[in-house]
Amino acid sequence: MTVPAAVPVHRAGTRALLVDLPDLATAMAWHAALSSAPLPGQTSVGAAARTVLVRFGSASAADAARGILPGFLPGDATSDEPRDITVDVIYDGSGTTDLDTLAGSLSMTRDALIDWHTTTVWTAAFGGFAPGFTYCVPEDATRALDVPRHPTPRPAVPDRSVALAGDFSAVYPRTSPGGWQLIGSTTQPFWDGTNESPALLSPGDRVHYRAVTERVEVATSTRKNVVSGPRRPVLRVDDPGLQVLVEDAGRHGFGDLGVTGSGAADRGSAQAANEALGNSRDAAVLESIGGLTLTALVETVVVVTGAVATVSVNGTAKDRGVPLLLGAGSELTVDSATEGLRSYIGVRGGVVAESVLGSTSTDLLSGLGPAPMEPGDTVYAGPARGSVRRVDAPVRTDGVLRVVPGPRDDWFAEGVKALTGATWAVSATSNRVGLRLTGEDPVTRDHEGELPSEGMIAGSVQAPPNGEPVVFLRDHAVTGGYPVIATVIPEDLDAAAQLAPGAQVTFVEYRQPDQEFS
Repeated sequence: MTVPAAVPVHRAGTRALLVDLPDLATAMAWHAALSSAPLPGQTSVGAAARTVLVRFGSASAADAARGILPGFLPGDATSDEPRDITVDVIYDGSGTTDLDTLAGSLSMTRDALIDWHTTTVWTAAFGGFAPGFTYCVPEDATRALDVPRHPTPRPAVPDRSVALAGDFSAVYPRTSPGGWQLIGSTTQPFWDGTNESPALLSPGDRVHYRAVTERVEVATSTRKNVVSGPRRPVLRVDDPGLQVLVEDAGRHGFGDLGVTGSGAADRGSAQAANEALGNSRDAAVLESIGGLTLTALVETVVVVTGAVATVSVNGTAKDRGVPLLLGAGSELTVDSATEGLRSYIGVRGGVVAESVLGSTSTDLLSGLGPAPMEPGDTVYAGPARGSVRRVDAPVRTDGVLRVVPGPRDDWFAEGVKALTGATWAVSATSNRVGLRLTGEDPVTRDHEGELPSEGMIAGSVQAPPNGEPVVFLRDHAVTGGYPVIATVIPEDLDAAAQLAPGAQVTFVEYRQPDQEFS
């Protein structure tokens, strides 16, 4: 491990800091130290290839840490004894793998590549991209290869594919897009959300790949996800519109497993719905796009917040933000939004659904949480507790998003002005993972090479090679390999979540009073 005298620290929005480090070993040492002895106000820390991303509960805590971290020296943090995990791999040259072509490009035979992969001892370094996707590096750095990614990622990599990229090896835990070189497959599950420890690998584990010729399926847990507390059926979904999801405040603290926070895209609107019904502010609600129709199975109280849309009960118009008493058989209709995008339907007692890692939120990127609702599905609620009241539920749809430059604005010819000096439009391909933007003047890089994977947060504005920015929303990946030109401040993420396809977006550089950003 190389210990620098001082390290560069970059702002990632107002409540996170990205620390540049010389190598993975140093990043893992920092991660261990900051995990065992967090800084004041620190909420999480995540390691990546050559960085650590440290998050804080407030901007003031991040400011204080920015004065500490450049000279921070990790001590000898205690850690668990590493486990030895053996992964059985079928190395085949079928059309679903790159084994033969990759071996040729590396001037190796197929057998030599397999021998290198199986005789190398790997260390599980950090999680990212997807739950259970763990970046592993050779324990002996001299055995590392530099494996190029595909220039165009596959739209669907088969689940449990064994893959290489850069000096990393990993297993795709589920079917997903990916640009790594595929060399084989395994039957071992790398993620099982029903287990107390859902990821097969944890940082620090020693991994041994073993070549096998027989495909022996490994049984996974049959225990169902947890539904905590009492529940009662209250609503039936008749028409889910374009999408209806269950969302709460999200699942946090699992970044090392590749699990992002998720949760309601517009948290303010979700919290307002719960406040109107006397629920906990973090209780689960329904998040809807494109309108929906629900039928009450029993007498219950609901409220609609979020996007501006016509709300009616049995054909009679009602106000948003006002608790509505539905008798058994009553029909609640929320039309498509006329302003904004996402509506939130709160139910008195809170929506109750299966919980994964302590949250009932649906994460569309990783596939965690309840499936999107379909016609005929039942909505369950918990016991009612507090009193109901009307709430103000305004939404911002002006398209103005405040950003802090960086952490990688120096990768671009004009810096953050390449982003703030243009007007962008929301693409129809946008979703809960991110707002995909188009514009007449794409941002251009003036930096050669690829960026090693590093931590991402909701609000990160990535600039892929095509120059069209992507604003990460709640279901973003934990790590990413494209430079982040700027970061939307947390206070504007709800507004970003309400921008519909075709909406105009402008970015404005944000500066806190009496504070310089360098």
